[in-house]
Amino acid sequence: MTNNQDIVKKTANYIKRSVTLKLVAVGILILLLLIPAAMIQNLIRERQSRRDSVVQEISQKWGYSQIITGPFITIPFKSFFKDSDGKTQFNLNYLHILPETLDITGEMKPEIRYRSLFEAVLYNINLKFSGNFKLPLASQLNIDSNNILWDKAYLSLGITDLRGIQDKIVISFNKSGYDANPGLKTTDLAAAGVSTLIKPLLPNKSNSFSFDLNLNGSEQVGLIPVGESNTVKINSSWPSPSFNGSFLPATREVKKDGFSANWKILHLNRNYPQFWEGSQYKVTQSAFGVKLILTADIYQKSMRLAKYSIIFLVFTFAAFFFSEIINKQRIHPIQYILIGIAILIFYTLVLSLSEHMHFNYAYILSAASVSLIISGYAKSIIPNSRFALMIMGLLAILYGYLFIILQLEDYALILGSIGLLIILTLVMYITRKINWYDIEAVQQGNES
Repeated sequence: MTNNQDIVKKTANYIKRSVTLKLVAVGILILLLLIPAAMIQNLIRERQSRRDSVVQEISQKWGYSQIITGPFITIPFKSFFKDSDGKTQFNLNYLHILPETLDITGEMKPEIRYRSLFEAVLYNINLKFSGNFKLPLASQLNIDSNNILWDKAYLSLGITDLRGIQDKIVISFNKSGYDANPGLKTTDLAAAGVSTLIKPLLPNKSNSFSFDLNLNGSEQVGLIPVGESNTVKINSSWPSPSFNGSFLPATREVKKDGFSANWKILHLNRNYPQFWEGSQYKVTQSAFGVKLILTADIYQKSMRLAKYSIIFLVFTFAAFFFSEIINKQRIHPIQYILIGIAILIFYTLVLSLSEHMHFNYAYILSAASVSLIISGYAKSIIPNSRFALMIMGLLAILYGYLFIILQLEDYALILGSIGLLIILTLVMYITRKINWYDIEAVQQGNES
């Protein structure tokens, strides 16, 4: 009986002191701590979703992102057919004609609106349109010109959110003024917009037009290059634009006090002609424009931070594990868990503080607080000031390195990979002379 008790006792002591089993236990603890790490990522997504819903609510009252299509001319024509009784009937179809030249200049005035802790980027843009239409020749149309209702021609302008219109739209066409009315004749080119009946059209001459558009929107504005030749120029005081869509500016200048961008697009650059019947072409795929970026997107940065949590857990736990080996001072799994929780609290601390202050300040304050707590706890676990300073230095290097990666978004992957390789190389170099089998053998000899 006594022998059995001795065997059980020795086995229990071996399990407690075994380096291999302790390493396995630390690995299991890291895997378990990934569960609250995943919960932190869900918290970040929840806060981001809340921010997006607030932005959506503000935009709903001000005006959503705008895409402007046109102007374009829509002309109805009759298409005859015989019904089942042999009687001649007709349907009204629509011919769409795009401008020969289209020139747009705009001044974009950004504004930030706040709701609780969240902010939304809004804008007011004043656009000046000018250009001319050239009607296609009768020989170019697959329509009998007698069936075209030239006196029912409409000049249309597609606008995605009509609530953003701020002023009356007066269209000058062939030196005559027309008031635009809400609604489009068809939705072949755009789902919503304004239009007006125009006449007369000049078949063999240039049909000039011009008008101003004062429009509210949020985050971004897009334009459709409907002209055979398109020139667009937009200026704004916003310092961080993102030029998106199918075409980039031919020239652009971005400064701290704003940007200016110029586009020059030909009809050869897009996949639809200058005139067609019905809805056989979709023009929205050729949209281009500018988006007003909030450079301090704290939720995107917080999510990127949270993805590095496993690295902090692994290297911090490794430091404590090697301290056990070197100082022959055992650390209980509960102490590892407390250290891991402190590491994870860093991410929630950054998230909560960055909603009230600049992200960089929130990061530095959180990193300093967590580093002091963990290094102070290390000093109480292993009464060795050099070890506590080592933990402080390790955390300072990790947090500093991660901060640099956050600032250099384009090079984050390569810097992260190189950094991990360097750290792994240092760990392998430091532990190169440790004989793990001797450690196990010495511990078993001590127990016996």
